[in-house]
Amino acid sequence: KCGTHGPSSSKGAHVKGKNYKFAYIWVGNSETQCPGQCAWPFHQPVYGPQSPPLVAPNNDVGMDGIVVNLASLLAGTATNPFGNGYFQGAKEAPLEAASACTGVYGRGAYPGYAGELLVDQSTGGSYNAHGANGRKYLLPALYDPSTSSCSTLV
Repeated sequence: KCGTHGPSSSKGAHVKGKNYKFAYIWVGNSETQCPGQCAWPFHQPVYGPQSPPLVAPNNDVGMDGIVVNLASLLAGTATNPFGNGYFQGAKEAPLEAASACTGVYGRGAYPGYAGELLVDQSTGGSYNAHGANGRKYLLPALYDPSTSSCSTLV
């Protein structure tokens, strides 16, 4: 797994005599842990179309892959923190806000093609979001229930 999210155990956390339920996220190192799945599109995919990988926007395949996975899991945790929130399909294998749009980062995406993205002219890195201090990031599309489609930043 590239990462996961879920609720605390049924009892939750015990603090000052009270039980509190909380959600958690765990993300692995995308470059060393299944890079063909967890670091795509910055790494050659394990299966599917074998198009060349994109250049990571911060020149770090592992960390840029972690950003993609963390963004996906944050969206899932915000919309389905305890397994009974927003999702599609079976509860045992839900499609959440980002997992319903796997591999979609820009307009026109299809399996093996991340979509139309911005490209940093000096580094060749592909991105769709601007961060603090000039950083650039690739963030996943999110499912938009009002349009029944994946919504991208570019």
